[in-house]
Amino acid sequence: MNTSSLLRVIVADEAGANRSEVVSYLENNGIQAMVVAARSDLFRSIDFQDPDAIILEKRFESVDSLDLLPVIRRKSAVPVILVGGSATDEGDRVIGLETGADDYLSRPLGLRELLARTRAVIRRRDIANTQKPRNVYRRYRFADWLFDQRQRRLERIDGTEQPLTNTEFALLSAFVVASGKVLSREHLLRVTRRHDDISDRSIDVQVLRLRRKLGEGAPHGTLIRSKRGIGYVFDTNVRLA
Repeated sequence: MNTSSLLRVIVADEAGANRSEVVSYLENNGIQAMVVAARSDLFRSIDFQDPDAIILEKRFESVDSLDLLPVIRRKSAVPVILVGGSATDEGDRVIGLETGADDYLSRPLGLRELLARTRAVIRRRDIANTQKPRNVYRRYRFADWLFDQRQRRLERIDGTEQPLTNTEFALLSAFVVASGKVLSREHLLRVTRRHDDISDRSIDVQVLRLRRKLGEGAPHGTLIRSKRGIGYVFDTNVRLA
């Protein structure tokens, strides 16, 4: 979920004749449009560009996007608007909506309607997010990392995975949900105490190991900063994926 005031939308269209017109119209109406022309770029953008919505051509990179929707849904709940076909293609519209699309627009495309529907699916997403139960596993982005709590997976933007011990997973989970807040050593010890792989009760040692895995060599503390006599603060922007 993009936390900035400027909405960001992926336009997945490899070479559409109206692509530049769509992008210009969106940007003239306060929406940042990011064009992708390949499936690999689309999936990378979903993971690391934090889009508010995707406008996806029904035929994308010579593939029917109805086949791409399940893959997108396994990665993210980002709203998807399918564009293509004609108003008489009811079968495709139904399949698209049942497969994971949030809306379906037919050709010829009306730019004002596209803008209105894009804002509408984002608004519905935001309302749904405010109703999510607390204490659920989520996916987070920070710096050049993606952290998936459900899959217990930490990976860089290039896809390189960094394994985590149970203690490191617990520490990182505590940091990402409270980024910018000082967490005391006592709090971090309570978070990690239920795990049985702690070889050293010193929370400073555990934080040092996590820092190293995050690639913080010189100087230490680029992401995890020490607060003398208190604890630590995760001093970076964290976003929900």
